[in-house]
Amino acid sequence: MREFAHTVIAPDYSPKEKHPVIFNTFDSLKEGEYMQIVNDHDPRPLRYQFLMERENQFLGVY
Repeated sequence: MREFAHTVIAPDYSPKEKHPVIFNTFDSLKEGEYMQIVNDHDPRPLRYQFLMERENQFLGVY
């Protein structure tokens, strides 16, 4: 099992805070670290945003 450096529980944040918190957490990762996102809705829009805004940096694993 993969060890996560950070976990973001998205439902804990207001809608306007969710993506900034997620992306700031992602940007704070050191090379080789992973983060976990716990979400309460379809993850595809966030995945597509990562693929567009963090090209070649994001490895989406479900």
